Amino acid sequence: MLQPKVSIVIPIYNVEKYLRQCLDSVVNQTLKEIEIICVNDGSKDSSLAIMQEYAAKDSRVKIIDKENSGYGHSMNCGFAMATGEYVGIVESDDYAELNMFETLYERAKQHNLDVVKSGYYLYYSIPNEKNEKVEIVSKVISNRTICPRNDFKSKMEMVEFFNIKPTIWSAIYRKDFLENNDIKFNETPGASYQDAGFNFKVWACAERIQLVQDAFLHYRQDNENSSVNSKGKVFCVCDEYEEMDRFLNERPQLKAKLECLKNRIKYDTYMWNYDRLGLKFKYIFIERASGEFKSDMENGTLDKEYFEWYKWKDLQKLIEDPVIYHTNNMIGSGHNKTVQLVEQKSPVYKVVRKITYVPRKLYGGYRCYKEHGMFYTLKRVYQKVMRKVRR
Repeated sequence: MLQPKVSIVIPIYNVEKYLRQCLDSVVNQTLKEIEIICVNDGSKDSSLAIMQEYAAKDSRVKIIDKENSGYGHSMNCGFAMATGEYVGIVESDDYAELNMFETLYERAKQHNLDVVKSGYYLYYSIPNEKNEKVEIVSKVISNRTICPRNDFKSKMEMVEFFNIKPTIWSAIYRKDFLENNDIKFNETPGASYQDAGFNFKVWACAERIQLVQDAFLHYRQDNENSSVNSKGKVFCVCDEYEEMDRFLNERPQLKAKLECLKNRIKYDTYMWNYDRLGLKFKYIFIERASGEFKSDMENGTLDKEYFEWYKWKDLQKLIEDPVIYHTNNMIGSGHNKTVQLVEQKSPVYKVVRKITYVPRKLYGGYRCYKEHGMFYTLKRVYQKVMRKVRR
């Protein structure tokens, strides 16, 4: 039997509602020399029965049936089984254009690429079916063969490239490139955002990649069980950056080249996560972020040249005092119907802090607890007590 040109890995967990649309889009690809690896991550619904139905009709469909162990482990199992020259990913609630893998494979072969990544569609099935095309790259960079480590003239160009949305499912990867660089997913059980660490490793190691403006993958936005609709998992992004640290620590040459860049994109990721979290989780996260960035600054792995001036200024404020940073952010975002205090030395600053966030009365303490959580509330009480002691 000839080696498949592309192995398509589909991680599956309780997605019976969308799985047939996904599998139909894969088994009917115009590229016929493929294998389809369905990784059942302990589904409790009829997902496994649907996989078995497709496998009975098409010998290219293979099934890994295992207990629930999370996305990262599922992807690593699928990649380990893959025998294709290239590997692709389709999420089980998404679907692909029928020419997706033929088009990407032909481009990869023509240019001898480690990776080729395309745009995608934001797909809505309710209330009316709708697709919105997202181009991940400008015409200037599109179709160029790039080594992300070496081919950019400025540090900010590198930042822009490494900050492209991961969209690991809109690409194919040469299998031996992944194996030779030991590129795997982080296997933190129950975690999310494992695409971040995987994508960073790919960009860090790739010698030849291309980004194209064409779109093929339809990325579903209305699956109520999707991670895009989850507000929990406060520190999952931190787990991914710890994994990036581990990866770089084992590769000193890459670390010397990319550690400051990694910490720059960590800033953007952490600020994104801070913005999306519920109020009661925001402070505990931003305090951890402050501690990490303070350590990075002390270690000399934060470089001003990787930052826009206003982001660098914002980072300094975060490092200096996460409590003040968080308080000003909440005031400025309108959570207490007041105006932002741009300067900490403003004449009204102390007054507003007291009436807005310091739990002087029972109601104030309850409000602080409801909006920011117990940890933040207790820390504010402690700070107030210590100020009185010092007086």
